[in-house]
Amino acid sequence: MKRAGSVFVLILGFALGAAVMRWYDTRQAAPKVAVTPAPGAQKPAEAPMPARVANVNFDREPLWAYGFTELAKPGDSAQPQAPPTSKPRPNQDLNEQLMPRKVDGSGAAYSLVQIRDLHNVIDWFPADHPKMAEIIEHGPVAMGAEARGCGSCHLPNGRGRPENAPPGGLPAAYFIRQIEDFRHGLRYTADPRKPNTNTMIMLAKAMSDAEVKAAAEYFAAIKPSSSPWIRVVESATAPKVRYAGNLAQAAKEKGLEPIAGRIIEMSEDEEQNETLRNPHSGWVAYVPPGSIRKGEDLVTTGGMKIVGGKIVQGKTTACGTCHGLNLTGVVGADVPPIAGRSPSYVVRQLWDIQQGARNGAQAQLMKLVVANLTPDDLVAIAAYVASKPQNAPLTVAPVATN
Repeated sequence: MKRAGSVFVLILGFALGAAVMRWYDTRQAAPKVAVTPAPGAQKPAEAPMPARVANVNFDREPLWAYGFTELAKPGDSAQPQAPPTSKPRPNQDLNEQLMPRKVDGSGAAYSLVQIRDLHNVIDWFPADHPKMAEIIEHGPVAMGAEARGCGSCHLPNGRGRPENAPPGGLPAAYFIRQIEDFRHGLRYTADPRKPNTNTMIMLAKAMSDAEVKAAAEYFAAIKPSSSPWIRVVESATAPKVRYAGNLAQAAKEKGLEPIAGRIIEMSEDEEQNETLRNPHSGWVAYVPPGSIRKGEDLVTTGGMKIVGGKIVQGKTTACGTCHGLNLTGVVGADVPPIAGRSPSYVVRQLWDIQQGARNGAQAQLMKLVVANLTPDDLVAIAAYVASKPQNAPLTVAPVATN
């Protein structure tokens, strides 16, 4: 009976959410993209970083999701990331760096120098996705050789990595809105030490109208894979890790450590993921015992209960209300699919929204949704969402009638 009631409430909530989103969309202007200099023009001066919110509750920060082990100190900020380079590293053997490498299932071969060159994105599996647009392969023209191709961080297949975002399959309109939010200081990171968000802001400001459109259409055209990108494992312990580049990696000291309310998301094969940037090598997320079941309750019902035949409102809104019954999105809607996404990324975004670091028009709706969620709730929601398949059918929104 409770299960049937939960399903009914979820469907009712989705219908209401679809109506709200339609009302919202009719009152929003179409996404606009600021004009940047034409190819060959002088690179625009780097704009100052947007002001950060002053009331971030760092004591409750999910440090693991940002790749840190200690709280931020007053005045902490991110060091700029080094620009791309095609030069060998002077502290490593040259022949080793120039030796062609291969990965299983690919006919391509690349040296470490080529793999590390973020301005010229390598492509192990070109049949997995549309032909890479220039912006995906080389980055914004206005930045010249200092540009990073979108595929360098987010991968040519758009599946991304735990320290960044997975843009593959995002609706084009949603993607464009996020670029606009980055440009106008409406989206940044609540933890000022995280460097790649500042890099993303810089890239967004350098992109031209045509580049934004090309990137949006490229990622929107990528179809969800039937193979899970993240393997979710409930466990009281996880392999010992260290954090490098805001990413959990296997510690030199082998063994296990208590999971202690965190999610430990790490490479299935560090050589494949880190050294070779193999986009077919996925991730494993160790999550606390019971978190998937708790997350299912929050995601599918918002924590709603049925007591004495009456509905008692939960602490949040069922995610399917906007993100679709399968969490894979809604046909024709400007909302992101969230099923099978990195739990580290999901928790960062939820916490950023809670702390006021995401302020785009649609983020205002999410602020109400996340307001009462605890750190343990964020872990549970992310664990459940990450465990769901990305290729489940999109939801068809009900048609409004007069």
